[in-house]
Amino acid sequence: MNIENLTSIESIGNFLDGSQAIAFSVPGDKSERYQLIQKILVKFDYIRCSRKDKGLLKSFISKVSGYSRAQITRLINQYKKTGKIQYKPCKTHGFKRKYSDSDIRLLAKMDEQHESPCGHTIKKLCERALVIYGEKEYNNLAGISVSHLYNLRASSHYQSQRRNFSKTKPRAIAIGERRKPRANGKPGYIRIDTVHQGDMDKQKGVYHINAVDEVTQFEVVMSTERISENYLLPILEKILNAFPFKIIGFHSDNGSEFINKQVARLLQKLLIDFTKSRARHSNDNALAESKNARIVRKQFGYSHIKQGWANRINEFNQNYLYPYINFHRPCFFPEVEIDSKGKEHKVYKYKNMMTPYDKLKSIPNSNKYFKTGITFEKLEQIAMKMTDNQAAKILIKERQKLFNEIYEQDRKKA
Repeated sequence: MNIENLTSIESIGNFLDGSQAIAFSVPGDKSERYQLIQKILVKFDYIRCSRKDKGLLKSFISKVSGYSRAQITRLINQYKKTGKIQYKPCKTHGFKRKYSDSDIRLLAKMDEQHESPCGHTIKKLCERALVIYGEKEYNNLAGISVSHLYNLRASSHYQSQRRNFSKTKPRAIAIGERRKPRANGKPGYIRIDTVHQGDMDKQKGVYHINAVDEVTQFEVVMSTERISENYLLPILEKILNAFPFKIIGFHSDNGSEFINKQVARLLQKLLIDFTKSRARHSNDNALAESKNARIVRKQFGYSHIKQGWANRINEFNQNYLYPYINFHRPCFFPEVEIDSKGKEHKVYKYKNMMTPYDKLKSIPNSNKYFKTGITFEKLEQIAMKMTDNQAAKILIKERQKLFNEIYEQDRKKA
């Protein structure tokens, strides 16, 4: 490095300002850098310089050495104390290794024999091997900490001896609140579930989406080819629109067809409260599941129905199934009784048996929950259009017609 032309503090200031040119290169060896810094400090008599000049020298040294200002300050302090700057390379080898490769192999062998128990169990087994059975090779491992035992399991030497693969763990999804909804006697809190119409020859069947209001047991069944978002979201919108009252709450189990961002975004847009079933509370969605058996399975059975029939089934659902189950089919409604111990019991009495429409009418001021354009006059026209027996007869006739179409079509293709 050519710094011989710099003979005064002023010339160093000119160099830092860029008004004086000098050719230099930063030494690559640390000992050479230390010698250069010491040479500059001696040449310009750093200790006797003013505070301003010391600042210029520090900036200059940082420029030509490549060290930070803090490192320069540390080296200068060393120069003040000893009169020289000396490079002392580290001669130690770091921490002494406590657990050898043989210990790691011993740990891998024990893990294999005991099928990879937790770290606490392995530590206890190592202690027992040494203390109870006198196996001296476990002397090191008997005193290992549980946390460091896992460090050894993660080491490359352990991995070369033995690898342990675990299944992918499910990730918790923060969509929907995990609680039981409280309707408090108000309609608009629906429970929803999916019913699959079986597989055949690796071909999926049609899916039925069953939604039931908790208070009135008003029920809407829609069918779809698939439960992916492109198919499911339009069906959900139709289901929500089919109820005569405003939907306040939407409760499902933890199936991924409902617990996803697309469904959550749809419900948030409609200002509908989204809840999902709690762990170890199988009754949270029991109403929808019971309707799956009593309505959906009873109507469509368990046999495979191809996905392509979803639209035709929806016509049947809207025109015949929906009026029958909501206006002509009586349901039991629970009455809560409290025993002497203060425990609540749901009792299903015959006197409380009625159709979902009659239950809706029995709710005080229930018309305030109606959607725009819905009135009791319009609902009464649907209820009185035919008798219960006539509605059931038409339902059976149209269902038979639907199944005949499905059978004939499938037979021709076969």
